[in-house]
Amino acid sequence: MIRDLLIKLCSRVAEAYGNNEYPLAAAMGRKPGGIPTIDRGMQVLLRAQWQARAREGAPLPPFHEVEFRAYSQNGEDGILLFLFALLGTTNKRVVEMCCGTGVDCNAANLIINHGFTGALFDGREDLLAMGRRFYSKCRDTYQWPPRLTKAWITPENVNDLISDAGVSGEIDLFSLDMDGVDYWVWKNLSVIDPRVVVLEYQDILGPDRCVTAPNDPQFVGVRGKHGTDYGGASLAAFVKLGRAKGYRLVGCEHFGYNAFFLRNDVGADLFPEIPTGACFSHPKNDFGMKERFPAVKDREWVEV
Repeated sequence: MIRDLLIKLCSRVAEAYGNNEYPLAAAMGRKPGGIPTIDRGMQVLLRAQWQARAREGAPLPPFHEVEFRAYSQNGEDGILLFLFALLGTTNKRVVEMCCGTGVDCNAANLIINHGFTGALFDGREDLLAMGRRFYSKCRDTYQWPPRLTKAWITPENVNDLISDAGVSGEIDLFSLDMDGVDYWVWKNLSVIDPRVVVLEYQDILGPDRCVTAPNDPQFVGVRGKHGTDYGGASLAAFVKLGRAKGYRLVGCEHFGYNAFFLRNDVGADLFPEIPTGACFSHPKNDFGMKERFPAVKDREWVEV
């Protein structure tokens, strides 16, 4: 039923916008592939559907059945809509580290379509300039665009960066995807208390190894033909750290790149903790560990 509803919604968008080029693509000057983006009205309908199912006590769908991409890299937009539909929101604030343009990221859909305010950070000014142009022209954000800040993010400065952006205390979402010292940044993060955390983990390390890239403020991930394979941390390392900080792993998108954590006092009855192995079910993980890991196995990985 849920999948049929999503397919119908996708079909309506495809008819409205065409199958190859969507409003975001025109704004950013490119043509994305994949399923059509889901506009705000359709997202409102989906949100109501999830809420109705929860009220009725009906079984909730797994994450892979609620995924869609509006602005995120993979299916994170759908999962975040699903989570906040059932968890509710507090102040609708989001902080994202290494946001790229600030448009192709986990925060964008929430900012553009759901009234979130954002403090987004990246190290490349050229990408941020593209994002500022987009948000300044977007009719839903030009009056109050997200704050896009150029910064080299380290464990030592992460709290000051966020404070200087005017954010502190409880927020709804924190998203982190640095391909670098991500573990140490989350470990040192204290100025905000997010209800939901999204982290990209190093999938080639598998579900059991508890390791991270070293804590070096000048660390730069090594990019190979399959992406940044030396950098970040294993999922088990993030789970261990999350438990120490009061968070539990509740799922991932179907490719197994981004993991979702909830603060322990948030939605425990709806979203129980899952084992790390549940995030390694996609066939690409076998390829990754067999073909990609040997290229970085001799790099320095710190056990935590």
